[in-house]
Amino acid sequence: MKRKIFQSVQVRVPGSTSNCGAGFDTLGLALTVYNTITLTRGAWRGARAATKRDAAGLTMADEAAQLFFVRSGVEEFGYTLKIVGDVPISRGLGSSVTLRAGVVAALNELSGARLTKDDLCSLVTQLEGHPDNATPAVIGGFCVARCDAHTGALLGVLRKAIGRDLCFVVGSPDQELETKKARGILPKELPYFDAIKSINSAAYVVAAMVSGQYDRLRDAVCDFLHEPYRLPLIPGGKAAIDAGVKAGALTGWLSGSGSSVLCVARPREAAKVARAMAAAFAAHKVPATVRRLFADNQGLVVVQRRV
Repeated sequence: MKRKIFQSVQVRVPGSTSNCGAGFDTLGLALTVYNTITLTRGAWRGARAATKRDAAGLTMADEAAQLFFVRSGVEEFGYTLKIVGDVPISRGLGSSVTLRAGVVAALNELSGARLTKDDLCSLVTQLEGHPDNATPAVIGGFCVARCDAHTGALLGVLRKAIGRDLCFVVGSPDQELETKKARGILPKELPYFDAIKSINSAAYVVAAMVSGQYDRLRDAVCDFLHEPYRLPLIPGGKAAIDAGVKAGALTGWLSGSGSSVLCVARPREAAKVARAMAAAFAAHKVPATVRRLFADNQGLVVVQRRV
């Protein structure tokens, strides 16, 4: 069957929160905040940016494209890149994944390569170096992913759709925190029982999410793997989580490597939680944007194709 060749493809990709407490490099959840990536065929090699905002992502886009062409066996072609949306950069909400996933998904459509979403999950995980943001950005929902301990290759992902009976209140301070820097401060070794307590918390959070017994999430997050080292880099971050929980949230965590923090709440409590988190940042004289989001259960979606 002849492949249909498109000239332009637009892909909408959800942002995400990762780690979800102690589920380091393992747990992720897609959220209802989005970037839209548009790729249009061109005669040149590599990407060209349509706007100045897009230029910052060119290297990342080219790396994604190069891996796509190698993995798919498609002959390389050039394209222009355009990014619009609301996922903030370097805030722990998966902005890099929205670009990488959007590029490979758009190239998949432009070329007619027919890679599956499982293939895209594997490809984006390789680009990111870990699956926690990569998998929910592609397939949506709450994702638990497993990688090969030696190669880092994605071995599998289990997904659970999360309904609107949970709201995710995200506070994003006006402060970027690059993942590379946030990973660089982590210790090379951990006390044995700190690791055990973190495993216990991560397993319980997964059980509560998968079983739908969301009230069991109350005070369930207890992390010693990364939050003790990263949260101090974010003025007002811990205070915002604590304030959200005190205002009625079930639990809270550092979103990805930061700088955003997140509280999980029932929808009826979400407005109160959002106000408390905003006030905590304000008390530290930190400008912040607070969003009330839900889980996205679709993952990336091709919203437009043009021949």
